[in-house]
Amino acid sequence: MIPFNKPYLTGLETQYIQEAVQSGKISGDGIFTKKCHRFFEERYGFGKCLLTTSCTDALEMAAILIDIQPGDEVIMPSYTFVSTANAFALRGAKIIFADSGSENPNMNVALLEPLISDRTKAIVPVHYAGIACEMDGIMDLADKYGLWVVEDAAQAIDGYYKGKPLGGIGHLGAFSFHETKNIISGEGGMLIINDERFRERAEIIREKGTNRSAFFRGEVDKYGWVDIGSSFLPSEVISAFLYAQLEQLDAIQEKRKAIWQRYWDGLYGQLPQKGIKFPHFIEGSTNNAHMFYLVCSDLEQRGRLIEALKSAGAWAVFHYLSLHKSPYYTSKHTGAELPWSDFYSDTLLRLPLFYELTAQEQQLIIETILKAA
Repeated sequence: MIPFNKPYLTGLETQYIQEAVQSGKISGDGIFTKKCHRFFEERYGFGKCLLTTSCTDALEMAAILIDIQPGDEVIMPSYTFVSTANAFALRGAKIIFADSGSENPNMNVALLEPLISDRTKAIVPVHYAGIACEMDGIMDLADKYGLWVVEDAAQAIDGYYKGKPLGGIGHLGAFSFHETKNIISGEGGMLIINDERFRERAEIIREKGTNRSAFFRGEVDKYGWVDIGSSFLPSEVISAFLYAQLEQLDAIQEKRKAIWQRYWDGLYGQLPQKGIKFPHFIEGSTNNAHMFYLVCSDLEQRGRLIEALKSAGAWAVFHYLSLHKSPYYTSKHTGAELPWSDFYSDTLLRLPLFYELTAQEQQLIIETILKAA
């Protein structure tokens, strides 16, 4: 079978892991963690970066930083991974789900303002498939109503909106380095602190609520428990693996974009007339080639394509089920209908996209889809 995803190794991961082990410090915030932080801060101009053990952890840190309390409301898309909601639900927030737009699964910014109440604390846009949300409108609403914006940029590394890197526009941003992402460390994530007010506290929360980081910099003569927090800090083994990937970011992105474009060139001429839609990018945004998806006309068509590809030896998958209809949250949802979120749950199909996908394998996928659509 052609897998949906295959983790790509640059060849230096194990060498750097060995160097980390031999350095005598493998618990985290060592030489490779600092190299990763420096890479992101210098390349993208992020104010401060903190590696975490997952994007989920980065989002949980964000929820603590903006002081989410029981009863606070947080607006986010229903069409997203459960971690987006869990991070805030764990702090007692009521999740207010927004519908997707007709052009792509991102939240429809035009529908957000009526969802804002005097209990609203934050908006959490998710850049699905690395495709930028309409961030100007979101930031305008945040300014108007005094809200925090936490970007879920799990899939959005190296993506831009009007010249600004995704994850670097809201007050806080969160990235994932899970093995399904463009740049990987197996598991892993990163919190981006774009608002200066959060810099010091973010370090404390990440270090189990202690000012340990300041102690190691010589800023205090001892460290202790000064705030709530948890163990969000990844080991140097994870950071070493990640740094080997970051060194090859441009090469990896170039290859993924070529694969993405080959899908577009091979499919776009024939599928729209069969009711199948393609990824849509808003004006001023870029394509980071995280994912190539198709939006089928209905559930039956998607099922037919999945089965045809499976029979041909290729593994294609659908994605999220609307969180507002999940077993856990159905009874907590406001009851509002979110038709576009449900539509994508029934129709969106993700095609294999990974660094080592060959042109021959991709051609098989393209030909199978054209025959079965």
